[in-house]
Amino acid sequence: MPAVPPQPGGPVPSVRHGDPARTGSPGRPVPSAPPEQPRRTAFAEGVDQLRAAATTEPGRLRIIGAVLALLVVTFGAVTAWQMADRSTAADDVLNKSQPLSSAAADIYRSLADANTAASSGFLAGGQETAASRDTYEKDIDAAAEGLVQAAANSDPDSPAAATVTKLNRLLPEYKGLVERARTYNRQGFPVGGAYLRYANEKMQGQMLPAAEDLYKKENERLRADYSDATPYPWAAIGLGVLALAALGGAQHRSYRRTNRVLNHGLVAATATSTVVLLWLVVGHSVARAALDDSYDHGVRSLNVLHDARIASLKARGSENLTLVARGAETVEVGGKTYDAYDHDFGGEMNTLAKRLAAAEKLADDKTGEQPVTAAVGNMTEWKKRHTAARAEDENGNYQAALDRVIGAKGATGECFDSVDANLAKAIAHENVEFEQAAGDGVDAMTGLTVGAAVLAVLGAAGAVLGIGRRLSEYR
Repeated sequence: MPAVPPQPGGPVPSVRHGDPARTGSPGRPVPSAPPEQPRRTAFAEGVDQLRAAATTEPGRLRIIGAVLALLVVTFGAVTAWQMADRSTAADDVLNKSQPLSSAAADIYRSLADANTAASSGFLAGGQETAASRDTYEKDIDAAAEGLVQAAANSDPDSPAAATVTKLNRLLPEYKGLVERARTYNRQGFPVGGAYLRYANEKMQGQMLPAAEDLYKKENERLRADYSDATPYPWAAIGLGVLALAALGGAQHRSYRRTNRVLNHGLVAATATSTVVLLWLVVGHSVARAALDDSYDHGVRSLNVLHDARIASLKARGSENLTLVARGAETVEVGGKTYDAYDHDFGGEMNTLAKRLAAAEKLADDKTGEQPVTAAVGNMTEWKKRHTAARAEDENGNYQAALDRVIGAKGATGECFDSVDANLAKAIAHENVEFEQAAGDGVDAMTGLTVGAAVLAVLGAAGAVLGIGRRLSEYR
């Protein structure tokens, strides 16, 4: 073998296998390998790439384009989301909550009117007219139908559903008591009056409070829908202003660097964002004003008129029962004893007077004011005739008192019928006004959800194309 020529640096030191010091020559350790660096995360590498890209104009343009597109799309998405919620709530106000509130009031009215018709028929005895009997049956059927509708539109575990179930259980019990009272009354047994008073107690003590509770719950549901439909969508409005500011800043930057006044893509994105923002602000403002008008001049008037009608029905029932009980039920007030039903009559008439006064103030046109004014006149005459009837009854002229209450002519029943008819007319008018105003509110939001989403996509595309136009100049 040829000899190996001498290498620069001297002889290679030998290392014994297993020597922990790994020394080549006495006193000279061999350096160890450098420690392995920890692996970097994908996020850190991405940040470094983004930072490197931002040092060049094309990289900065790409970042600006992505931010603009994201802002415009987010603005459109939030607008569509918030307006979808408000549009749904406004539609519920028009087509669900308020009709259910009116239906709950109709259930109450039907039950109270049925109770009034039952007492009127009882007073007539064997001379009960077919019209009175038919009124009672129609009211019971109307209440049953209203309960079916309320059950169909109530959540299974909601308090409203429990109230409807309770009324469905009590209604046949009440009807059975009324039929027993009629049967005994036709046979001339005094126990018929006791059955009718028991039926009235079930109606006044259990059924009408439950119906009133259902009415209040539906009104709370209506107010909740108004609260969901009317607030301004501040999140969407704020994003719209931010998106327009960013688009304006990008165009100003482009003008300063290129001296070009317009970038068609950015101008298109700005135009679409402006349209969405104006549509959002103006459309929701119009809808809010219409919904507020529907509440102030529709719902408030309807609530007062429903309360007035209920008070008149309860007053009429108490007036009839005054003659049915003939002093069997008394109440002590301020140390004096009064007939319980006549005392209730006075309280309900006071409530009726207050509700009619409030309805007159809320009426905003002659068509709505005229029937309320007529009802006030009917109520005044009713009080006069009731006073005369009570005078006859207290003087022992029961038949004369009966004629003044349920007689064919000049009786308090005529006044009650007129009050009820005028209130029904006023309710119909206010309901039309509510539907018109609430319908305008719903119409003002129509198309805004879909339109905002479509225009946002177009605006984002315009922003990307505008930035892409600038990037093409660097290729």
